[in-house]
Amino acid sequence: MDYLTFLLAILHVYKALCEEMFWDTTVKLAKNMTLECVYPSADTLTQMEWFKINATEKESIVIFNPYYGVMIRKPYVDRVYFFNSTMTPNDMTLSFHNASEADVGFYSCFLHTFPHGPWEKVIRVVPSDSFETAVPSNSRIVSEPGKNITLTCQLQMKWPLQQVMWEKIQPHQIDLLTSCNLSQGRSYTSKYRRRILSNCSQGMRRASIVMPYVTASDSGLYRCRFKASTGENETFVMRLTITDGETDNRYILFVAGGTVLLLLFVILITTVIVILHKRGKRRQQSVLVKESWDTQNKAANNYRSPMFTNQPPDDAREDIYVNYPTFSRRPKIRV
Repeated sequence: MDYLTFLLAILHVYKALCEEMFWDTTVKLAKNMTLECVYPSADTLTQMEWFKINATEKESIVIFNPYYGVMIRKPYVDRVYFFNSTMTPNDMTLSFHNASEADVGFYSCFLHTFPHGPWEKVIRVVPSDSFETAVPSNSRIVSEPGKNITLTCQLQMKWPLQQVMWEKIQPHQIDLLTSCNLSQGRSYTSKYRRRILSNCSQGMRRASIVMPYVTASDSGLYRCRFKASTGENETFVMRLTITDGETDNRYILFVAGGTVLLLLFVILITTVIVILHKRGKRRQQSVLVKESWDTQNKAANNYRSPMFTNQPPDDAREDIYVNYPTFSRRPKIRV
């Protein structure tokens, strides 16, 4: 077998493996990425190991034992570390430094537990441009912490239903919560970090999941996907918001304080407008009174009598009187 034939055979095997492999989480490739693996049960962890699943074999990345510690394989030294294993024994989340296109592929988080035995979660890492973007939500559900929440979606299409899947969508990853194969009547519960209850029965037209005792970490987008035997698909997206009592109180105080400030601002603006309006009105009245007074004065000056204007001054009249010639009385002559 020549090199080209061997390469084609490897690619064919890898493609078939990818098509048949069932993964629990899809993660978007990033320079610093995290592969989440949290064992949801309270069993005792005896040992765990991370693998990268290649076309023909599993490549060991790191192995952890509660008594002997951590051993990282050579190709991954200084590139990976456990995110939270020292604080939470069942949290085997693996973080990558300086990840590249070579890190795209499938990964396995394999745990040995007591008393339930082996447990495995499969994660698929895809290039950032291949990571699907969530569509806007069709509905919204708001609840308080500690409640049991039921998410339900109703099938609209009339074709025979083959599969129903529930997923939680985040900006960097998509987690499979549950998958129901109606043609076989089997339900698969994913290796999600919290308990999920679901219904799965042949002929059903409505799908639902139940999350007991929700917390703030359960908030987010949830997607229900129907797949018909004819290949048709139908999708519903809903947003779940878990509120916090303290947050609600702060929000109420914030809204109330904003309302009071807005009311005070409106009162202040109204007062300023009224004061300016009154001042303008007074100024206008003052101008009108002044103009009326000036008009009356001008009219009085125009209609004053002219006889006083042509008379000489008082001192001139006095001179005329003084210089006026006097005549002596003629004496009588007696005969």
